Amino acid sequence: MSRWETDETIPNTDTLKLMSILFDVSINTLLDSPRKLICQCCGMPLDDSTISREPDNSFNEDYCKWCYIDGKFVYESFDELLDFLVDHISNENFLPDAARNFFSEQLPKLDYWKNKA
Repeated sequence: MSRWETDETIPNTDTLKLMSILFDVSINTLLDSPRKLICQCCGMPLDDSTISREPDNSFNEDYCKWCYIDGKFVYESFDELLDFLVDHISNENFLPDAARNFFSEQLPKLDYWKNKA
């Protein structure tokens, strides 16, 4: 039995990245999902099917595949993302004004928007 399997040690970062690509799962999944991942641009919960990829096909566990594509951010302005979210998420139970207020309050707490400020 390996030292990894007995929790005596974990692989180094480079090894985890290679294993992630090889097995097509995120590092978070390899480590038994110790962190609850959310997109640091839009706030969507992330799993291996929604995590973005870098140009080398490695996972980028900070963003969803809709906000970050091929190493580039889709939404350059806060208002662009806010308008998209309000248009696509509001409904009869979550009216557009309520959605706009909610996302206007929550999005600035995410790393992408903190770093753009």
